[in-house]
Amino acid sequence: MSNPMQEILLGKVTANIGIGATEEKLDNAKALLKKLTGRNAAFTIAKKRFPEFGIKKGQIIGTVVTLRDEDAATFLKSAFDANNNTIVPGSIANSSVNFGIKEYIYFSGIKYDPKIGMLGLNVNASFYRKGARVEKRKRKRGKEGKKHKLISNDEIKSYLEKNFGVKIAEKER
Repeated sequence: MSNPMQEILLGKVTANIGIGATEEKLDNAKALLKKLTGRNAAFTIAKKRFPEFGIKKGQIIGTVVTLRDEDAATFLKSAFDANNNTIVPGSIANSSVNFGIKEYIYFSGIKYDPKIGMLGLNVNASFYRKGARVEKRKRKRGKEGKKHKLISNDEIKSYLEKNFGVKIAEKER
C-alpha cells in the first residue's frame, strides 16, 4: 500500500454473552469470558424493557469484555480458529466484523466445564485507519473525511485474509 494513512488497523474486539436472567448463569458467563480472554468481564444492563422476554429496564442481561492491541489480535485469531477460519459475507458491515460461536468448546485448548455448562458468544471486531483520533481527541478536534472513515467490505475482506487467514464463505449459511 503506497499511502500509510490508508492502512487498516484493528481497533478493538468485544466478546459478549447474552443470558437474560438468573444470577448463576451470569456468573458462569463471566467466568467463561475470564477463562477465554484472561480479563475480567463486565455486566451489561438492559436499556429498554422487553416484556415479551421478561426483561426490565436496568436488569443485568449479559457480560462483555473489550480487548485492544495484541490481546485483541490474539483473541480474534483464536475466535476465527473456533469458527473454522470462515465467515459469511453478511458478517462484515460498518467497518466491523461480527460473528457468533455456538459453543465455547470450539476454542482450542478449552475443555467442557460442567459448572459453566454450554454457552455461546458473539465476537465483534472494529477497524479504523490512522487519523481517526482527530475526531475523538479533546483538544483541537477536527473532522475525519467520509471516504477516510468508511472502510469498504472488500478492504476488510482482504485485511482478514492477509492477517488472519480467514476465508469468506460464498453463500450465507
